[in-house]
Amino acid sequence: MQLIQETADLSAYLTADEVIDHHHPLVRETSAGLAAGVADSYEYARAAFEFVRDSIPHSQDSGDLRVTWRASDVLEQGTGICYAKAHALAALLRAEDIPTALCYQKFEVLHGLVAVRFNGAWHRQDPRGNKPGVDAQFSLDGERLAFVTDPGFNELDYPVLYAAPHPVVLDVLKAAPDRPHLWRTLPTAL
Repeated sequence: MQLIQETADLSAYLTADEVIDHHHPLVRETSAGLAAGVADSYEYARAAFEFVRDSIPHSQDSGDLRVTWRASDVLEQGTGICYAKAHALAALLRAEDIPTALCYQKFEVLHGLVAVRFNGAWHRQDPRGNKPGVDAQFSLDGERLAFVTDPGFNELDYPVLYAAPHPVVLDVLKAAPDRPHLWRTLPTAL
């Protein structure tokens, strides 16, 4: 699949906003700690991916009822669903000047992940969190995502790379008082 940038301006994939708030002190502190132990931006991206994937439980898997959507809140509260974890990873990567986009897959509901830009190309990464049957890995040599779409079941990979969370996703996250409510209102398409 050919990934398509929403905007040709690569700097859009480095910006901070209310969701991907990489200017926040907690995001900066976390990124500095991760950067201290690595040699280059590729190793940093892998470390940030593994940190979000492994250290921040997916709230459905852990049973956490809280809904997070802002990157700094995901890091502070240590929980989030796929979209929120993607926001946290995007903030950590952008904090170290690694262009990062948000992207989506369609299953019964939308699934959120990121794409990172290395060596002139975009590479999708899924920090959702592993569990039995899910083995997402950081990779620039072929995708190792949590889920693979099956067009026979009307599943698809959206090719657009967004600089900011899609409004359909963000509106649902912001409106949800808890995860059970969120689960009933998850978007099914962009």
